[in-house]
Amino acid sequence: VTSLSLAREHGYVLVVCLASWFIHHMYPMGVGVMNARKKYGIKYPTLYATAASGKKDKEIEAYNCVQRGHQNSLENQPVFLINMVLAGARYPVCASLAGCIYLVGRVVYFMGYSSGVADRRLYGLFFYFGTLWLIGMVGRFAFELLTASGSSSM
Repeated sequence: VTSLSLAREHGYVLVVCLASWFIHHMYPMGVGVMNARKKYGIKYPTLYATAASGKKDKEIEAYNCVQRGHQNSLENQPVFLINMVLAGARYPVCASLAGCIYLVGRVVYFMGYSSGVADRRLYGLFFYFGTLWLIGMVGRFAFELLTASGSSSM
């Protein structure tokens, strides 16, 4: 029988997970895409602007930079959340710090991309420090479980 014991510090993990939802789906990313849609006249369900939309090349590029910054972050959110929860189960404080680094990096990435100059997204690439830290914690947790003395049951 396996039991789950949560400490007060595990609350930090949950706060970071909630912050991830807010950042990706509300502000700044969700609102940023909605504002760009209004500004450049891109109607739903169009995901990316094309020349067929009748917009100028600069407008197409500017809108697509906002959309792509958001989409890239959404594509990576599930993996982040899985690593966050797994690392946070064993190392709640360190995982929460790594999660904060990741999220701040993602905001900087999105804001840079949203500037309309795609290369400005590179300013936020420090989110990888948070990502790699989480992956390292998950790997260490797996190693600890696999090398722990005691009985194993399935």
